[in-house]
Amino acid sequence: MKGKVFKWLMIGVPLVLVGVIGFVVLGSYLEHRDLVAEEKADFPPPGTLVDVNDESDRLHVYAEGEGEPTLVFMSGLGTSSPLYDFKPLYEELSDDYRIVVVERAGYGWSDISSRARDIDTVLDDTRAALNLSGEAPPYVLLPHSMAGIEALHWANQYPEEIEAIVGLDPLVPEYHKQRDEEPSFSLLIDFLMSTGLVRRGPDVFENSFPAMEKGLLSEADAEIARTIFFRRVQTESMKNELDSLSDNAQTVAEKGKPDIPFHVFIAGENEDEYWQESLTAYAEATNGTYHILGAGHYIHLEKTAFITEEIKNILE
Repeated sequence: MKGKVFKWLMIGVPLVLVGVIGFVVLGSYLEHRDLVAEEKADFPPPGTLVDVNDESDRLHVYAEGEGEPTLVFMSGLGTSSPLYDFKPLYEELSDDYRIVVVERAGYGWSDISSRARDIDTVLDDTRAALNLSGEAPPYVLLPHSMAGIEALHWANQYPEEIEAIVGLDPLVPEYHKQRDEEPSFSLLIDFLMSTGLVRRGPDVFENSFPAMEKGLLSEADAEIARTIFFRRVQTESMKNELDSLSDNAQTVAEKGKPDIPFHVFIAGENEDEYWQESLTAYAEATNGTYHILGAGHYIHLEKTAFITEEIKNILE
């Protein structure tokens, strides 16, 4: 008899646990789905949504301020809300210049797209979004991190549209080519985001979104950015970007350096010496300027005042 009870416990207890876990996960997923729908209705995009291709993928373009040239902010890989990531910087510049934030597919309020993320497709989407929303060149590009690749490709392909690039610790192809291994996304985070279980973690958004972590968002902005975070982490579009990164870097490297000034702000806290060397070499080769600052990768959030003044100096 005892043997039968023990055998039942060995089988039954795990089955009960699996059932309970499944019930919790399913409940979380259904709640998350409903919350996403409510949040989209409560916080519509503050900018313009435009169809950028034949598949009706919509990109979100936010603009404010007046003046020339137009400053185009381009976010790094995986930044859930580019609009709020760049806000501490662009709000210091919009009194004197036209500023535009283009949110790529899978970011912010933009649609998640299943299309390939090769560099030509990404750039075509960005240029179409600007054109369809009424923003015209000349542009000064402000790419952060991985967007440096797109900005350089843009300057090579359409130099008449670009006056300068001002990189915010951007990636350049020379650095990417010497990497020993490719970066990757986490399967665990995929599971937590898709099921909504991430919402149950303590201060997940507060500790994962740099502008919030550094205390740079107002309460109202943080409320909106939080809702975007819960639906725009490790999206399909972001994964496709990552899968295409090596090929994209190779494509840009083959084109050579653009005949346009490449100014750059470099994170001095990056211990990889080649990161600094590759960026300073790019600036020097294009008659640009560079500054190595005591800051981390989200340099525009840590050295906002200095970067603002230097951007104005460059443009003037």
